[in-house]
Amino acid sequence: MTETVDTLVVGAGQAGIAVSAHLTKQGIPHLVLEKDRVAESWRSRRWDSLVANGPAWHDSFPGMNFPESGPEAFPPKEEVAQALAGFADAHSAPIRTGVEVRVAKRARGKSGFIVETSDGVIEAENVISATGAFQTPVFPYVMPECAGIAQMHSATYRNPEQLADGAVLVVGAGSSGGQIADELQRSGRKVYLCVGPHDRPPRAYRGRDYCWWLGVLGLWDLPAKAPGTEHVTISVSGARGGETVDFRRLAHQGITLLGRVSGYADGKILVDDDLGKNIEAGDANYLDMLAQADAYIERFGLELPEEPEAHELPADPECLTNPKRELNLAEAGISTVIWATGYKQDFSWIDLPTAFDVNGAPLHQRGVSPEPGLYFLGLPWQSRRGSTFIWGVWHDAAHVADQIEIQRNYRNYRPASE
Repeated sequence: MTETVDTLVVGAGQAGIAVSAHLTKQGIPHLVLEKDRVAESWRSRRWDSLVANGPAWHDSFPGMNFPESGPEAFPPKEEVAQALAGFADAHSAPIRTGVEVRVAKRARGKSGFIVETSDGVIEAENVISATGAFQTPVFPYVMPECAGIAQMHSATYRNPEQLADGAVLVVGAGSSGGQIADELQRSGRKVYLCVGPHDRPPRAYRGRDYCWWLGVLGLWDLPAKAPGTEHVTISVSGARGGETVDFRRLAHQGITLLGRVSGYADGKILVDDDLGKNIEAGDANYLDMLAQADAYIERFGLELPEEPEAHELPADPECLTNPKRELNLAEAGISTVIWATGYKQDFSWIDLPTAFDVNGAPLHQRGVSPEPGLYFLGLPWQSRRGSTFIWGVWHDAAHVADQIEIQRNYRNYRPASE
């Protein structure tokens, strides 16, 4: 027997929970399907010590509570998952867990979709893909398996005890790679960290968190990355109460910095000659944020404490003044390579080729597909810089729910003469 619903939401992470609340507010009948548990990515697809990269007062839905950590803290991942699940319960979100969506395709001869799931077939007028920005780990096959070194993606890293004895090479210095490398070094491991192009904003400056500064400076609402920065990651951390990521400081603690990986040959990782350039660009991003904050304070006469020491950078470590161009893995004692190289999205379950570009990326305007009735949520830069953050997806979800209601009103219109 085929089940029918007005709107089917695929995914019960932060995007699915947010849009469910907005659909409920609009009075739109809907169902949320989740193949695992609510907020599963926060529960089991990150390392054990992960905390939110934004303070709870900022990175949350309206009325979402973090009773253990409080509003100023960076809550651990389990508390974030519990907060999301509690928010869903408070809004009576119609979530059905343990159900995998296999195919969504156009219904023949009428509007809407036929959706095949592990629990049967559902007909829906609208489908919202809320499967998030972090679906399939990107694993660059630079090193062959015969290299004899354990390799894993950061998605499967959990803690230092999980790894075999020996040094570790972490490839990628975004938020995940930088924090994992720091944790491993603090546990007593010798760590090598490959640093590519990155932004490294101050965690806080002059008494205000980085998230606050992005807000008052209007930087959360940037509609797209600046040309040429599409592959620049952001390295920021909420660990240990929140701290500014500084790669020089990590090097002075014992981590050896390297440039980007360019290849592998004869038991050696080959490294680009770009470490100094990448560190310099990250410094420029950091100092520019301080300058913008200082200008804002002066312009509006805010009484915030001065912080001149924030403008002082540590001395260059040896690995920066004399960077390595290759790393002999055996000589370095490396037993594990962790690829913190990001994720790609997977929409193979949506059987609508015209909804995607030649690279498989969804075509959309603020989450609204050119395919009538199809919507997306949780995409990077969906409408603004903050779209993949909890608070950002909340605002994107409101827009998507509004668009669904607008189209429902058009479909329900009947001239007075009929």
